[in-house]
Amino acid sequence: MKYYLIAGEASGDLHGANLMHQLKTLDANAQFRCWGGDLIQAAGGHIVKHYRHLAFMGFVEVALHLRTILKNLTFCKQDIKAFNPDVVILIDYPGFNLRIAKFAKNAGYKVLYYISPQVWAWKSSRVKAMKKHIDHLFVILPFEEAYYKQNWQWQVTYCGHPLLDAIAQRLPSLQTVSPQSLDLPANQPIVALLPGSRKQELQRILPVMLQAATYFKDLHFAIAAAPGLPLTYYQQFLETLPQNCSVSILQGKTYELIHIATAALVTSGTATLETALIGTPQVVCYKTNALTFKIARWLVRGIKYISLVNLIADAPVLPELIQNEMTVDAIKNNLTPLLHPDNPIRKKQLAHYHQLRQALGGEGASARVAQKMWHLLTTKA
Repeated sequence: MKYYLIAGEASGDLHGANLMHQLKTLDANAQFRCWGGDLIQAAGGHIVKHYRHLAFMGFVEVALHLRTILKNLTFCKQDIKAFNPDVVILIDYPGFNLRIAKFAKNAGYKVLYYISPQVWAWKSSRVKAMKKHIDHLFVILPFEEAYYKQNWQWQVTYCGHPLLDAIAQRLPSLQTVSPQSLDLPANQPIVALLPGSRKQELQRILPVMLQAATYFKDLHFAIAAAPGLPLTYYQQFLETLPQNCSVSILQGKTYELIHIATAALVTSGTATLETALIGTPQVVCYKTNALTFKIARWLVRGIKYISLVNLIADAPVLPELIQNEMTVDAIKNNLTPLLHPDNPIRKKQLAHYHQLRQALGGEGASARVAQKMWHLLTTKA
């Protein structure tokens, strides 16, 4: 069977690759043509476009790159027609993928959507078109299945969260990781910095994280570099730091870094959930273009949190430093309690992590989604 798969971000690349591995166990003749990244390529996908050329974030940023986005949409539609797949599988990345869903459905292709847009937070008006253009939707957060059924009379499928699979696969190797194996100092506590994977995020968030780092002389800070950006891009942020500020950059070792870290500063997104499932206390940091933030705050109604951990728990498990609240002093004040093993704030976070794993269900989400997709594709209506 021929699969056309589109993932426009690092998290989609991860979940898409795991899904592909599972589909291959069901379909020995599977052919994958993909928009994605290194993980999807390693899973056997022929990469048409790498996500590093697609990751535009925020209203203002999208507007500035609108011509490129429109060119990508046109090219994608032409490429789908040329490949003529049996199914188009769209993974998250809603601004782009929902437009492709409309095109693909109208062109007569089967459309499966994996990882729902966060329409429960904003743009719920999208759901009407989603029901029309998507043959089946697979969600990864436990409350989403009930949301669609109760509010939109749409039967979608929840199979658990695929991050549980991704992390479970890595846990055996993570147990052997030490600071020395990552070329980090063994005599200093490590704080992981996860400032995001897009340049727009990095430019606003990483400098503030690093400025806060200068106040902790007994700690070593390590930046988890995104795979789509060169190390030289990160090094420019270190040039103005004082010599006694201990900072290093690691690429391709994010899970290892989170695992050995005493605590982490994490940009909101999938990384907050990854950090929680690995079991490292964290502070959530987020800042975007001022106009983008104002528009988002106006559009998002009734949502109290921005991190997935807090959203799933429906409680402030993690401190969230958002926009003007993300200051050097706020980072210092919220990070300090997490550095001490007996601090009740740290202990409370770790206890909530155990509850989070239970809420997300067991491992095997990728396999269950693949099996459901295969059933839909091979069973006559």
